[in-house]
Amino acid sequence: MTINCVWEHNGTDTLLYAVDYIGAYTRGESLEIAKAKMPREIISYLKWLGEDTRDNIEIIIVQQKCSDLAIKDADSDVLFESEKAPLTAEEYKKLKALALKSAKDFLSLYESIPDKSATAIIERKTFYGQVPRTADEMYEHTKNVNEYYFAEIGVDADNSGSIYECRKRGFEVLEAKPDFLQNPVIEGSYGENWSLRKVLRRFIWHDRIHAKAMYRMASKVFGTTKIKNPFCF
Repeated sequence: MTINCVWEHNGTDTLLYAVDYIGAYTRGESLEIAKAKMPREIISYLKWLGEDTRDNIEIIIVQQKCSDLAIKDADSDVLFESEKAPLTAEEYKKLKALALKSAKDFLSLYESIPDKSATAIIERKTFYGQVPRTADEMYEHTKNVNEYYFAEIGVDADNSGSIYECRKRGFEVLEAKPDFLQNPVIEGSYGENWSLRKVLRRFIWHDRIHAKAMYRMASKVFGTTKIKNPFCF
């Protein structure tokens, strides 16, 4: 099984993204470390989708970007070459369903945590501020990119309600725009290029980052048997 990947790095740290498994990713201090983690990530991702897992996974780098961002903190601005093409209605429907499933599963994980103010994470600062340490903080941080991501492609969204509700409303506003499936590349904040395909990937990717952190933290505090794990980490 071949996994085509995009490699974003800054010389000392790596983010590796699976092109055909939208939102699947690994991080590492080197490409070799990130590549070694990818088979487990793909197996987890396929379980999340309810699909059969695969053996003999081969990693192929199809694109790379050298960056000066804080890659170790998941600061990213890469636009995949594959994210520039228009979408068919069928493809959009599938990717939208995946982004909404991710939001619903994130909410389910969050709601399963008995004490949402508990933590087992030490304080640490990143490029976007203090690392979210409690389930409440992780949930609010993850939910509140909704307005930002949609705004980067000219969609007027908000962060009200649950992570699922505000994301769903954002898609409804998007779908009212004529020709949204044409997927134009738009220069957004800080000179970063965005497209609808990228927004769809970023939602799922960002959910996975903080779902992994939330599950690890909650498992340390409460044990794995008390926490839902819809993402199959």
